Amino acid sequence: MSYVFPPAPVTSVPVQGSSDRFPVHRIYCVGRNYEEHAKEMGFTGREPPFFFLKPADSLVVVDAGTTGQLPYPSLTSNLHHEIELVVAIGKGGSHIAASDAAAHIFGYAVGLDMTRRDLQNDMKKQGRPWCIGKAFEHSAPIGPITPADQAGAVAEAAIWLQVNGVERQRSQIARLIWNVAETIAHLSAAWELQPGDLIYTGTPEGVGAVVRGDVLEGGIDGLGTLSLQVV
Repeated sequence: MSYVFPPAPVTSVPVQGSSDRFPVHRIYCVGRNYEEHAKEMGFTGREPPFFFLKPADSLVVVDAGTTGQLPYPSLTSNLHHEIELVVAIGKGGSHIAASDAAAHIFGYAVGLDMTRRDLQNDMKKQGRPWCIGKAFEHSAPIGPITPADQAGAVAEAAIWLQVNGVERQRSQIARLIWNVAETIAHLSAAWELQPGDLIYTGTPEGVGAVVRGDVLEGGIDGLGTLSLQVV
């Protein structure tokens, strides 16, 4: 088979303790999945989960022990950080029961859902899709994936983010409105999940703006840290 131009390389993420890499299919994100973050965005209560997508090539893959570079995007003056637990799907399926969800999880990683908040807010006011605020280049930084059997008690882990050494976000994965299993159940009812899918599960309160030169460091207990500098 020949192509009219060379196809893009497969986007992939390193796996802790292995030379193998995790090939990425799709990136799903859960909106407003911590109560305190929902409140700071002007919402309250346990609403039904909703989702948006990012392209696979929006990932910024950062190896363990290194500091990646996060280019400041165009068209915005209000770039926000959102630290998140990322779930890596290793076995696909549709209409997956929450009780069966664990069998579909390959592993977990630390991720950031970077958001052009001013553009997202403009789209909200107009009742239009958020793509320009969420699905831009370099909007999905991620660290290495830790296999599920090596990740420890992820459901009880602390999640946090610092900017220039000052803490901005801190919570517990247990405070997710829709936990990982419930999220997989809802998501797989709308899309057939595939091996290689990543699910960004939502961010806790404390989101805020960053500027060029800022250093972001975030982590989740048992999964290591993710470090980036905005350039």
